[in-house]
Amino acid sequence: MRRPPILTAAEAAALIPDGATVAISSSSAIGCPDDVLAAIGERYEQTASPKQITSIHAINTGDMSAGIAGIDHIAKPGLLARIIGGSYPAGPSKMPTPAARALLESGGCQAYMFPSGVIYELLRASAAKQPGVFTDVGVGTFFDPRVEGGKMNDVTPDMARIETLDGREWIYVPAIPVDVAIIRATTADPYGNLTFEDEAAVLGTLDTAVAAHNNGGIVIAQVKRTTTEKHPPREVHVPGALVDAIVVAPTQEQAGGIFYDPAISGTEIKSLDEIESIGFDITKVIARRAAMELHHYDLANLGFGISANVPRILMEEGLDGEVTWVIEQGPVGGFPVTGKAFGAAYNPDAIVASSDQFILLQGGGIDIALLSFMEVSQHGDVNVSLMRSTTHVTAGVGGFADITAHAKRLVFSGQFTAGRKDVRLGDGRLEIISDGKIAKFLPEVAQITWSGAVGASRGQQVTYVTERAVLELRDGVITVVEIAPGVDLERDVLARAGIPLAVADDLKLMDARIFTDAPMGLELGAPRRPLPVPGEIR
Repeated sequence: MRRPPILTAAEAAALIPDGATVAISSSSAIGCPDDVLAAIGERYEQTASPKQITSIHAINTGDMSAGIAGIDHIAKPGLLARIIGGSYPAGPSKMPTPAARALLESGGCQAYMFPSGVIYELLRASAAKQPGVFTDVGVGTFFDPRVEGGKMNDVTPDMARIETLDGREWIYVPAIPVDVAIIRATTADPYGNLTFEDEAAVLGTLDTAVAAHNNGGIVIAQVKRTTTEKHPPREVHVPGALVDAIVVAPTQEQAGGIFYDPAISGTEIKSLDEIESIGFDITKVIARRAAMELHHYDLANLGFGISANVPRILMEEGLDGEVTWVIEQGPVGGFPVTGKAFGAAYNPDAIVASSDQFILLQGGGIDIALLSFMEVSQHGDVNVSLMRSTTHVTAGVGGFADITAHAKRLVFSGQFTAGRKDVRLGDGRLEIISDGKIAKFLPEVAQITWSGAVGASRGQQVTYVTERAVLELRDGVITVVEIAPGVDLERDVLARAGIPLAVADDLKLMDARIFTDAPMGLELGAPRRPLPVPGEIR
């Protein structure tokens, strides 16, 4: 039986030829094969090889705030000729610009940002020898070739194009043959079979491996450990027949800042008593109001940022388990982890492949998506992918475009203004003493991550939740439907927006309980999808 060799990271790096297309499976620190990537960068510094490679990753590779360089290891002029990513290294504005960002922003390599789910589809297309991917994800956004085509600098040629099929317009991206796959798992048996028992997610490891294997390439697997015993077959996610080399990295982290937590891999149950609640501030106010849009038994997607706090609201209200959370990295159910380890979940019901999770998300199989916003345009467009002043503050699109493409119900959360502000919360009121100087509702956004016009054409119901007002996109017009008690509509809302806002005839006050530092007695809506009753099925 075939036995792939166990190599050092340097020996594995030496397998990569000049001009190779290298697909990397990772999501920030989750599943990041950092030791192998570091060795590739070191090899290039010593030998000027491999040169002129193309890198493909569906979700960000590495986490700068967690000290995991990831893609930055290979972001060197001459080494990286082209990069295709769903998101990119990000961190606080005070942090130096990550190497990958600096390289692409200087025009040192061609660079694309495509929706993460679309990149997974591209890997599958490459594996299946299909011509490419037809998708309506990202129509009307930066990914649309009529807008930016997903290009991140002026040296990047067009790749995506519009094609008409059966009278309908699609974004088409040609498949890219993969020469090398770099993936990560927990344990390799003597035959290279890979298990993921300590991992927070399996991501797109199998798709990535098959893409390289079917194109005559090689698969390098970084693992935490090896075993002398053959794995039980049902525990194997990537069969050893696809694996060409093993690199052992015993210090690899499970997620950002977490070496290993068994509750994340699903081998132990974490008590909710161990999970800290969030402090009473603007963030909590927004998360509380967003939580009010949920119904019992919702299948709900959760995005990074303010929205990631909503499960904590439900926990505080004794409603944990009433909503099933779906995260693009693969966890279903459980309690999503916030911060650097976002993408993992405590006590998950299941951990499916990201590539499969995105099929659920792209097709609108969820009841509601709770996401964040950075900017909103007068047309309702949302920007989460580009902050022009400090580009590395935002990671990019990730799965945002995939999630928002067909979700029936969208709730975007964020603060009404940006910049330092002084507010008073309590006793059921919000008082704005001094406001942030930067408007977040603008004539146009820096980059369209979700298109209001396309969303309206698809009949999506859209709400924007802030600390002082709730707004809806009604017939293409952003309309104020609620304001916080203690807030002056004209002074604190209409005058602080960078665009004219409509005001609903039935303008309401936000629930005063949101602004009180005590459990609010949250009640969720009736189930959107009631279970069938025996005897009533026809």
